[in-house]
Amino acid sequence: MTGRYVGGVPIAEVVRSGFVESQHLGSYAALDPDGSLVASAGDPHGAIFPRSANKPMQAVAMWRCGLRLADPADWALVAASHWGEPFHVERVRALLRSVSMPESFLACPPDLPLGPDARAAVLREGGTPSRVYMNCSGKHAGMLATCAAAGWTPQDYASREHPLQKACRRAVSEMAGEPVAGVGVDGCGAAVFAIPLVGLARAFLAAVSADAGTPERSVADAMRAYPEMMSGTGADDARLMRAVPGLLAKGGAEGVLAVAVPDVGAVAIKVDDGAARATRPVLVAALGRLGLTSPALGEAADVAVLGGGARVGTVRAIVK
Repeated sequence: MTGRYVGGVPIAEVVRSGFVESQHLGSYAALDPDGSLVASAGDPHGAIFPRSANKPMQAVAMWRCGLRLADPADWALVAASHWGEPFHVERVRALLRSVSMPESFLACPPDLPLGPDARAAVLREGGTPSRVYMNCSGKHAGMLATCAAAGWTPQDYASREHPLQKACRRAVSEMAGEPVAGVGVDGCGAAVFAIPLVGLARAFLAAVSADAGTPERSVADAMRAYPEMMSGTGADDARLMRAVPGLLAKGGAEGVLAVAVPDVGAVAIKVDDGAARATRPVLVAALGRLGLTSPALGEAADVAVLGGGARVGTVRAIVK
């Protein structure tokens, strides 16, 4: 990819039995409701691959390309990194059936469910990895449905040269407010677009600030209305959105998290070592810089360090 890699600074530390065991390096950007950068650490302007945190923008692109879904829960699924629970899998299959697309057309790789209970249930029943279990299958089903709506061939729909992926790139760039810095291949096989943390935060702020009925706002509203559909039962994203009314949250692989709250602002985080456990404490500290605090947020951000099955420490933010 082109652009700079994020150069992190210490943003969180693991404290075990009273001793600082390790530090997480990373960067964050916090924007006020006007989109101005009011707090940051590390390199908020360096390009990163937001991974699944790009999914809301990709869903907006699908809407603009002609995809229409009557049930808002389906839009939450299209923007999901779902846990492969039965209600996720059945909805993915229903979406594929609605456009007469077989599961074999999904470009995402076979996998077991991301959710521990769902994964255990599949293995207990003698199941094997499947494309519909893969956490990005909702996005891929939406992409196939978009191809059907637009009259595009579904072959190679995940390739960066396909009209759908070009539309996704335009949507990411437009919502981020700056050009895409690079194009890669995500873990699910679809194109992934690099933008800086300030652009990622700007895109999420644009989604929650858009007028009602627009693609941006409609996708954000669906995600907030069905947080378990776009993640899973007890998932971090769902917990955050349940904790603060109006909050939009979406994580991405390798330590990425983006959040926006109407009339408060937006935060985007990248932990350099890819450890997701540092993101929630840093998020709460960054939201505090924007004036948003609550006991519910504090509870959602509590990350325990275990020893012998008992709590012996915690992960805490050290952002300044």
